[in-house]
Amino acid sequence: MNEPRKCGCGRSPTGNCIGWHKLTKEEYEAKLVAYQEKQAKKAEAAE
Repeated sequence: MNEPRKCGCGRSPTGNCIGWHKLTKEEYEAKLVAYQEKQAKKAEAAE
């Protein structure tokens, strides 16, 4: 029904559109680093 839209620009780390297509290259890179750090912390907490 309300399934997330797939990412067409290839920037989303989740594969679903999260609005990163409108970011500048610098903004995208900063968001990606922050996302990766958050995911690493989640993985450490799960262990």
